[in-house]
Amino acid sequence: MNIASRFQTPPEDGEPVQFTFDGELVTAPIGTSLAAALLSHSGDASRETATGAGRSAFCMMGVCFDCLVEVDGTPNTQACMTLVRDGMVVKRQIGLRGLTGGNDV
Repeated sequence: MNIASRFQTPPEDGEPVQFTFDGELVTAPIGTSLAAALLSHSGDASRETATGAGRSAFCMMGVCFDCLVEVDGTPNTQACMTLVRDGMVVKRQIGLRGLTGGNDV
C-alpha cells in the first residue's frame, strides 16, 4: 500500500506556503494541518520514541500524541492541531517528551 492510497492530498485551492522539515523544503496549501502536510509529503515518521521506534500522526484529532514535533523551537507541538504557515521550521522530535513545556532542567 502506498502513501497515495492511504491519504488524500488536500485541495489545491489554498495559497501554497513553504516550511522546512528537518531542513527539507515542504510545500502545502494554506489551511492544511501540519500532520496532513507531512504525511502527504513523505509519509515518514515525524518523531521517534525513546527506543528509536518511528511514529507519525494516527488519530488526526489531538488524542494520541503520536504526531509530536518541534515547531519554531517549541517541542511537544501536536502536528495534527497546527496549521501550516509560511516559513515555519519543523523538526522531528526524538525521544521522550518533556513534561515542563520545553523548560526541562
